[in-house]
Amino acid sequence: MPSGVEVSVSGDNIVTVKGPKGQLVQKLADSISLEVKDGKVALVRANEAKQTIAFHGLYRSLVNNMVTGVSKGYEKKLELVGVGYRASNTGQQLELSLGFSHNMVFQLPAEIEIATETLRGKNPIITLKSNDKQLLGQVCAKIRSFRRPEPYKGKGIRFVGEQIRRKAGKSASKK
Repeated sequence: MPSGVEVSVSGDNIVTVKGPKGQLVQKLADSISLEVKDGKVALVRANEAKQTIAFHGLYRSLVNNMVTGVSKGYEKKLELVGVGYRASNTGQQLELSLGFSHNMVFQLPAEIEIATETLRGKNPIITLKSNDKQLLGQVCAKIRSFRRPEPYKGKGIRFVGEQIRRKAGKSASKK
């Protein structure tokens, strides 16, 4: 565990992770228990059933994401590709102009920090930061669903650096 991160387990198998970037809580399945020894977190299975083994891997990953989130945090960047596509934010409200007849307004959860950047001649960038990886991914997926990248021109909302598979489109008829 990184320095400054504290992991504790309460009576009903609820794990609490505290760190410099905040606090996260996760309930574990009854067949999994968590032990903290010498600055290391270990998950222990009660039995070797198939479901318990699957839960072991799941909760190991979730606890690791929680520890990373409260120590370093997570950041995702979305890029708006298209003529006239714009993004702006006021507080926790994201306003998107995506070629529809009206602007879309999206209210972000309080746990997420947002920044929008618009440079002349470049696509607008939306930067989202949070300590909760699951919530951040869910919000990014929701924003992306407003205008998915289409395969013909590549317009839409995409992650920065994401490659979109392009299609050729129509071709002239052969004589």
